[in-house]
Amino acid sequence: MSSAYDRLPLNALRVFEAVAARLNFGEAAEALHVTPAAVSQQIKSLEDYLQTPLLRRNGRNVQLTPEGARLLPGIRRGLDELEAALQSLRQERHTGTIDVSTLASFLQKWLMPRLGDLRARHPEIELRIHSSPELVDFARTDFHAAIRFGAGGYEGLHSQKLLDESLVAVAAPALLAKYGPLPNAGGLAKLPLLHGTEIDWVNWCAGDTSSLQALPGAYIDDSASLLTAVAEGLGFGILRWTLAASELQAGRLALASDTVLPHQFAYYFVCPQSYIALPKVAGLRDWLLQQAAAFSAPPRSAGSDPQRRAKHSRPGPAVR
Repeated sequence: MSSAYDRLPLNALRVFEAVAARLNFGEAAEALHVTPAAVSQQIKSLEDYLQTPLLRRNGRNVQLTPEGARLLPGIRRGLDELEAALQSLRQERHTGTIDVSTLASFLQKWLMPRLGDLRARHPEIELRIHSSPELVDFARTDFHAAIRFGAGGYEGLHSQKLLDESLVAVAAPALLAKYGPLPNAGGLAKLPLLHGTEIDWVNWCAGDTSSLQALPGAYIDDSASLLTAVAEGLGFGILRWTLAASELQAGRLALASDTVLPHQFAYYFVCPQSYIALPKVAGLRDWLLQQAAAFSAPPRSAGSDPQRRAKHSRPGPAVR
């Protein structure tokens, strides 16, 4: 099919429609911003291609032949469809769907509560969100952008940091009232602990942790599920600040320690270089940056060490 398209005299068809609409070579040339000689040459090339006359010339008068009259409606339908397709693409630069990939936990606890503001500020933008920890291959998928949780350095892509991340220890208020705040090191084995994927309790504690190598407690590999388990009072947990902040503000969780660890990863807005030129993608990026700037950082105290950064205790992708 593409080879057939390659042979189509598309420019000549457009010139023929202009002449047929005006029945005047000079007026058609003026509308197309070319010379009358160029118009005449294009008509001749189309007639040679079809091996049939399309126009009768009698001095300044031009008339369609029966063959030209049969051809004209088909050309106009084709040009109308082409114009509609081009106009649709132009319009979608500013409005329409944006396919975005991000982590499910970040979507549920940070992004979702803010989407009402996006709708109010940018009603022209429709998000189609896919939640996955896997990297997006922009060359083989229809994604416009991704919110990645990683170390940065996305070669060949446009990327901007949205949010730094921290880790905090939390518990349900009733559990915290029963057991009290977490100790710095010793005594953790006597507490109900929940284990997740971010950091283990051994690496959370400062000082001598030699007695913390085999702490009991359930392991949950999904951060949003770990958050739910902590809120249900099943144990103390270590969670990313972006996931816990709204639960803390609502009173469903409470900080169980003064320690706040900066995470080794951060959130980045990532997209192909060509897509950031689309107004709708740039609008989403700008809105995310505004929301991130308004998001409060975790409280810092004497118990926090800004030089100490949390490391993953379990293997995982360096970039998400």
